Formats: sequence, structure tokens, C-alpha cells
Amino acid sequence: MFDITIIGAGVVGSMIARTLSKYKLNILVLEKENDVGNGASSANSAIIHSGYDPEPGSLKARLNVRGNYLFDKVAEELDVEFMRIGSITLANNQEEVEILESLVERAALNGVCVKVLDHDELKTIEPSITDKVIKGLVAPTCGIINPFELVVAAMENAMDNGVKLHLCEEVTSIVKQESGFIVNTNKDSYETKYVINCAGVYSDKVNEMVNKKSFTIKPRRGEYFVLDHFDNNYVRHVLFNVPSSKGKGVLVSPTTHYNYLVGPSSEYIDDKEDVSTDKETLDNVKQNAYSLVDNLRLDKQIRIFSGIRAVSDTGDFVIEEVIPYFINVAGIQSPGLASSPAIAEMVEEMIKDKELKEDYNPYRRPLLRLNKKTIEERIALCKTNPLYGNIICRCEKISEGEIVDAIRRNCGATTVKGVKKRVRPGFGKCQGGFCEASVMKILARELGCDIKQIVYGKENAYILKEGTKGE
Repeated sequence: MFDITIIGAGVVGSMIARTLSKYKLNILVLEKENDVGNGASSANSAIIHSGYDPEPGSLKARLNVRGNYLFDKVAEELDVEFMRIGSITLANNQEEVEILESLVERAALNGVCVKVLDHDELKTIEPSITDKVIKGLVAPTCGIINPFELVVAAMENAMDNGVKLHLCEEVTSIVKQESGFIVNTNKDSYETKYVINCAGVYSDKVNEMVNKKSFTIKPRRGEYFVLDHFDNNYVRHVLFNVPSSKGKGVLVSPTTHYNYLVGPSSEYIDDKEDVSTDKETLDNVKQNAYSLVDNLRLDKQIRIFSGIRAVSDTGDFVIEEVIPYFINVAGIQSPGLASSPAIAEMVEEMIKDKELKEDYNPYRRPLLRLNKKTIEERIALCKTNPLYGNIICRCEKISEGEIVDAIRRNCGATTVKGVKKRVRPGFGKCQGGFCEASVMKILARELGCDIKQIVYGKENAYILKEGTKGE
């Protein structure tokens, strides 16, 4: 019997698993996908919001501000790339200036330090803004993070501390028992005392397996452009349009690897799996982005993508023990990424009868990032392990040694996309055109399988069908 079963291994489920792994508890995480963080956690704006925007008094406001504060420690312990570059919300007319003024009041109520600067003052800290900008709200505590790495790191650390992860297991039903629950999946059944529902866009359906309908999740799609890394000072802050009822608006932001994100759109859809993109929506994203940045370099575009946000009809995060030992953690849309460490703390407080482990280790084994090393350090590494001398991804300068390490760790990669999320081969200008075949060969060798069994991302997304003549 498990003490706790967590349904869903996105950033929230993974952070909860990591936080609870400090206790003497038998913890199971069930994930319907073939890797962690394959949903909203890997298709978002990668922003650690400061917390000035959520409605004062809401869970979003409280947990966003607390989560933002916790991220310095979280990033250090998990060895995840995180940079506090600050954000600027830009106003192009008097109506938008009035919205900025209301955000200053919200920021004060939420306990977030912000300041409003005029156009000339903004130009000194962010030369990229357009001449249309009148004023901007600066939030210095806003940060950017590698969200793929964060989810993997949190789950890896949880597993290092004893958590069990079962991938490709979709929960089909939950039966309430006197001693807890029976969680049935497409593969097996598990007896558990607690169930923590972190099922993202499906969290309303999981809730209804044991409880009356109390909230509905409506999927909202956001579409983005990814620009190549061409100038580290092109945009220095996270730049936002003023927020609306649909969200925080379009942004232009650097990433921790100095690519640039432009987006997202905001479209309610019916299909919770529909991550398609379309020209009309992306054209609208472009027009909004043009109001932020002078000389927007969309000629540097290397990829477009979309992600689905789990929007609750309650208007706030849904974090509650609806019946004894069944905890919903639902509706975790933006600022969910920023709030995730604080959400984990909140759930931790809801778990009774827990005893700390003596050997809990909050630190993940550090990654070796070859492209951050000096030439001398690289030469020394190659002498120790020749795999670090074989560069597989030339765009991002990723070695075979780094890919092998990403496969062999706890919560290791088993797919091409899994390797890409962990150590970035395929993220560069050629989008895997050069390195993907080599990554497949390494995966097949390390996993001990035929290369035709290697998938790109999802289950059954096979890349190769059969060998050519003579092979």
C-alpha cells in the first residue's frame, strides 16, 4: 500500500513529489504520458512572475509571491538555470496607463515591489522598446527559468529520495475504501491512503471519479514563436502588454539560453489535446508584439508551438481536500509555474502523520554543461571521458557525454524529445536536422533496443519504419 499517490507529473505534481520525499512516506506518481512534463509544463512562457497581477487575497496572489521568493533556493538545490531579469509591462496609450496605475495598487496589496517609469527612463534600461510606449511598470523580481529542466530536476530529486514514478499509466477509475482508495489505471491497481490530483486539464475528470462535480477545466491554448539566439542584449527584460481578462497578454522575452519567445495567444478550445497552430492567430500575436519591441526580429524565427493551460471556472487555483485524504490541485494556469514551490508547501501542510527522513537530500547531482566550460576544462574532461569530445548537437554544442548522462539518471530520457528537453540537442537553428539521427543511435544503444523502437515524443510516434536495402 502506498501512503500517497500523485496523479500527474507536470511541474506541480513533480514539485509536490519532491517536497513530500523528505518524509518517511511511500509515494507513487502516475503519469499517463511517456515522460514527465509533457503537457503545459513544457509549453509555456517560462516566466517566474513577480506576483503583482493576481487578484489580491486569491490563492494565485499568495502562492505566486511566495513561490517567486522560493525560486532562488529551488534553482540552487536542483541546479536549474534561473535568472531574475525583471519584467516591464508597457502602456501605449492613456487607457493602458490607467491599467498600470491599478496594477501598482494591486502590487502593494500583494506585497510586490514595482515602479512606473516614463518612456525616456525605460529606454535607458530597455533600448528595444518602441517609440509608442508612454510608460512601463517595472517588476524587478520577475525571472526566467528553463521549465523543461525544472520538471525533470524536481522528479529526479524526488526519485533519488525514494519516490516511484510510473509512466504511461492513465488513471481510469478511483474507488473509495475505508482505509483509503484503490486507484485503477490502464495497467494495474494501487491501494493508497492519500490521492493528490494534479492531472492538469483532466483534473476535473479525476475529481469526479470520487466527488461530485465542483469545478470545470476549460482548456485555453497559447501559440508562440521561438527566435534563434542572435544577440544576448536584443531584449533584456520580460516585456508584457497590459493584462486583460484573457491573461497577461503577449510577451517578448529572452530565455535562459538566449533564444527569444514571442507570444502567447489566448484561445478557448474544446479539445484538451489540440496543440495545433494557425496563421491567423500567429499573425495576431505578431501585431501585439510589434507594439512592444522596435525592429521585432521575426526573421530569426526557428520554431512555432502551442501549449494548453488548465483554466478553472472558479477563477482561482483549486487546492482543497474535498473528501478525507483526496486533495485536488487543479486549475493551475499562469502563474502556476512561479507558484509551484509554494503549492507544494501548501499541500505538504495538508498531509497528516508524517515523519522527516534523516537522509533526505534536497540537492540534485549537478549537470555537466560543456558549453559553459573553458577550453582548458573541456580538454581535461575529454581526457577523463572521451564522450565529452564528441559533439552531437553543433547548434547548442552538446556532447555525447551529456546525452548519455541524461539517459542514465533517475527520470532519464527515453525519447528524442526527452533528450531534447533535458540537454537541448535539437533546440538550435536546425531543429535536430543534424543531430537527431545521432541522438536516436545513442538512445537505442543506452536503452538496449532496436533503433526502430525509438519514438520522437509521444508513445507510438515512431521515426523509422524499416531499414533500406543493404542495411
